[in-house]
Amino acid sequence: MAVEAGPWATIQEASRRSGLSEPTLRYYEQIGLIDPVPRDESSGHRRYSAEAVERLEALACLRGAGMGIGDMRVHLELLTEGNAAAEQQQELFERHAARLVAEIDGLRLRLDYLTLKAELWAARARGDEPAEQAAIVALTALIAQF
Repeated sequence: MAVEAGPWATIQEASRRSGLSEPTLRYYEQIGLIDPVPRDESSGHRRYSAEAVERLEALACLRGAGMGIGDMRVHLELLTEGNAAAEQQQELFERHAARLVAEIDGLRLRLDYLTLKAELWAARARGDEPAEQAAIVALTALIAQF
């Protein structure tokens, strides 16, 4: 497939704009997340259209939000249905948002644990027995949440 005259991006430019690595761009093309990319007739290098780069930027956002390839495919398929698939799109994104909330809750728990451990050791370093005991009580309560 030859490239017509007009604005296009090299693989390096598409990678830079999307934030995805060049191997990822090739992989996304290989598995059909993006349409086959036309090649320059003289060099054989890939030439990405503005639409392809926009799609890569959108896929990079989905990937950055933790969406897997399977759900990216679902999203792209639903896009072809437009507003008729709005409820399915909503469910897809709500499911991912709920997963992120759970991940954030887990990270907060880990952060609280580390903060309390630091407080425990700071109390020990100061020789502050009441603060040490308070940290132990708080840690014990927190560990029960793991």
